[in-house]
Amino acid sequence: MRKPLFLFYFLVFYAIAQIVWWGMLLMELEPLRKGMVIGEGFIFMTIFLVGAIKLKRAFVHEHKTHKQQHNFLLSVTHELKSPLASIKLYIQTILKRDLNKEQRDQFLSNSLKDIERLDDLVENVLLATKLESVGKSIPKEEFDFSELTGRIADRLQVHSCTSQIIKTDIQPNIFFVGDKLAITSVVTNLIENAIKYSPPCAHVNVRLYKQDGQIRFSVADLGIGINDEEKKRIFNKFYRVGSEDTRKTKGTGLGLYIVKSVLDKHNAQIKVLNNTPTGSIFDVTFN
Repeated sequence: MRKPLFLFYFLVFYAIAQIVWWGMLLMELEPLRKGMVIGEGFIFMTIFLVGAIKLKRAFVHEHKTHKQQHNFLLSVTHELKSPLASIKLYIQTILKRDLNKEQRDQFLSNSLKDIERLDDLVENVLLATKLESVGKSIPKEEFDFSELTGRIADRLQVHSCTSQIIKTDIQPNIFFVGDKLAITSVVTNLIENAIKYSPPCAHVNVRLYKQDGQIRFSVADLGIGINDEEKKRIFNKFYRVGSEDTRKTKGTGLGLYIVKSVLDKHNAQIKVLNNTPTGSIFDVTFN
C-alpha cells in the first residue's frame, strides 16, 4: 500500500510542478496575457487536484475492499474447517471405538449441531449473493414469527452454553407477512452476534412483542459494546468490529450486512443502542 501511494504522490507533485513551470514560461513569453494564464492555470489546477483527491479515495477504498474480501475468504475457510474437523473426529470415534448408545447419540447430536452451523454459514453466503442480485421484490408468505423466534433461540441455546443464557420474552401468536427464509436469517444472525461478542454464559435477552400496532424484535447482550463511530459501519459488507490484529471472535462480516439488507427490503428499521451496564441492543421495528 505504501509503495503505490508514494508513486501516486510523486506523480501528482511532478504534474503540479510541470504545470507551474509551463505557466511561468507562458507568462514570460506573453506578459500581456499574464492574468489569463494565471486564471486558467488556477482553474486547471483546481480540477486536477479535485480529480487527484477523488482518485486517491477510490484507490484507498478499493484497497480496503480487497483486504476485507481477503479476510472474508480466510474467515470462511476457518469457519468451514472447524466444524468439518469436529464432525470428522466424532465419526472416526464412533467407527473406531465401542461406544454405548448414550455416548453414540451424544456424538451424533454434536455432529448435527456442527452440520447446522455449516448450513447457517452457507445460507449466509448464498443469501448475501441473492440480496445483491434481486430487486426490491421479495417472496412473501404469512408465518408465525413467535414460533420462529422461539425455535431459533432454543437451537442456538444448545450451541452457546450448558447453562441458560438466552432469556426469551416472546409474545405468542405474532404473525408476519414476508420472506420467511430471510427473516430466519435476521433472527439467527442477531442472536448469534450477541452470543459471539458476549462473555461465556452471559445473558442474552431476546424479545418479540407488539407495540402500537408494530412488531418489535430486540436482542440485548452484555458484551463488549460498540462505539458510536463503528455503529455507522457495522452494517457494511465484510466489516467486523475491532481491528484484524486484535479481533478474536469468529465470523465472516456478512451477518449484519444481511440483517440490514433484509430489513430494508421489508421496510423495517433497526437501531443499535447501548445496553446497561455494558453491551449492545439491536432493536428492530416492523411497520
